[in-house]
Amino acid sequence: MTRTVLVAGTASHVGKSTVAAGLCRLLADRGVSVAPFKAQNMSNNARAVPRAPETMVAEPDDPPSDDSDDGDSNAYGEIGVSQYVQARAARVSPTTDLNPVLLKPRGEGESQLVVDGVAVGHYAAGQYYDDHWETAREAAVAAHDRLAAAHDVIVAEGAGSIAEINFHDRDLANVETARFANADIVLVGDIERGGVFASLVGTLELMPDDLRERVVGVIITKFRGDRSLLDSGITAFEERTGVDVLGVLPYDDPGLPAEDSVDLPATDERAVRGDDDGVAPEQSVTVAVPRLPRVSNFTDLEPLAAEPGVRVAYVPLDVSLDDADAVVIPGTKNTVDDLLAIQAAGFDDELRAFDGPIVGLCGGYQILGERIDNAEIEGTEIDSDESTLDGVGLLPVTTTFSEAKRVVDTTLELDGVGPLAGATGAVSGYEIHMGTTEATAAVETPFANDGEATAALGASRGDVLGCYLHGLFENEAARRAFVDRVFDAAGHERPSGATPDASPYDQAAELIAAHCSLDWLDV
Repeated sequence: MTRTVLVAGTASHVGKSTVAAGLCRLLADRGVSVAPFKAQNMSNNARAVPRAPETMVAEPDDPPSDDSDDGDSNAYGEIGVSQYVQARAARVSPTTDLNPVLLKPRGEGESQLVVDGVAVGHYAAGQYYDDHWETAREAAVAAHDRLAAAHDVIVAEGAGSIAEINFHDRDLANVETARFANADIVLVGDIERGGVFASLVGTLELMPDDLRERVVGVIITKFRGDRSLLDSGITAFEERTGVDVLGVLPYDDPGLPAEDSVDLPATDERAVRGDDDGVAPEQSVTVAVPRLPRVSNFTDLEPLAAEPGVRVAYVPLDVSLDDADAVVIPGTKNTVDDLLAIQAAGFDDELRAFDGPIVGLCGGYQILGERIDNAEIEGTEIDSDESTLDGVGLLPVTTTFSEAKRVVDTTLELDGVGPLAGATGAVSGYEIHMGTTEATAAVETPFANDGEATAALGASRGDVLGCYLHGLFENEAARRAFVDRVFDAAGHERPSGATPDASPYDQAAELIAAHCSLDWLDV
């Protein structure tokens, strides 16, 4: 019988994803067939993966597919990035069964509901729980059943806190998963924010009685300092609750991709990632990334932050770009509203005046164009009869929105131009976007699909490039060309540096193996 382990938390951002990924890799390394699972996720960081075949039953009144000519995008759906990462840790091919329900916040109290990888609609929280939650639960149960039929262990990740008593009757990721999966529960608490023992005790007290009985132990994360100082507290906690502390994980981030914007550096003028590589600031370069109000898929920037000498700075929209050496505009859950925010802050003027490489990814590509048509389809902050919105105008392209959504995993041929000049060869990534983009004047096209290069894939003019390929910088050729160009533009020599010895999945596994008891796993 398949065993499910639910990694639940005392709160959001306590390290559940790291623990889940580490357990997946540990079990896979021991020869166990393991799969990750999260019944319901809320994140704008998504990946395109194959849809579970059982969910692809066409109905007679199904709308036509999106702008794809070959229909391949119908075979792909969206899941949260953490489950994609955990699938790689488990060494299994990801499908939409790993995250059957995904909520993607879009502002104004609404989220896009994605079920079995397919966008269903936009709903306020009350409408979702009143009208769609039961259907979502059915999809989650069915997905778990399919995974259980194919694997020996499922490592399920909870969401937020398992002790939200106002949600116990509709908590799909925690309470419902524990029940329909008959799951053992590992409770995770973060000591960095303080009060970890109170959080753990309070969470155990507020959990439903049947779930409290399923807790096999707790893991304390993000500890700094002398581990022995916790001994008396651990003893008192175990005596009070009867629950074992399985381990204490030191503050040692393995570098797994972030799940949502709470993982971004704190909002200030120069919140930086990639600033601890030993390269002197005067020999480093700064890639400015605007903190869009509805930013999504900012994990696209993490490969750049891992490069020696590259500082990825998340900057507010009212900041000057005088200290930046390059700009990357990331994806957005709502291109129209984020474009309006850029214009209101004057950041569009900063972009037009900027003298250096600029790359726009997905929604960032659309923002860099001349115009957006049918803007009312996506925008929540414009009048319903307002159909055209001017873009930043750095690329001679226009984007036209429709209700169709393109979700596809893809490999393209790169013919590097502009900020990617000199890079060639195959690059892989994925597309998740609404809207189609066309050129209004001559542009260089950086990508080709089946020998055809069009602005529908990407466009470049001068030192500005936009494209729809998420994961662009995960490809070494593209990343190397861009970083070379940024150092060249800054007038610095690019430093050398070694890549990490171990993958983040191995590092997460080693973190747990070194600091946690694994006797309860029985494998």
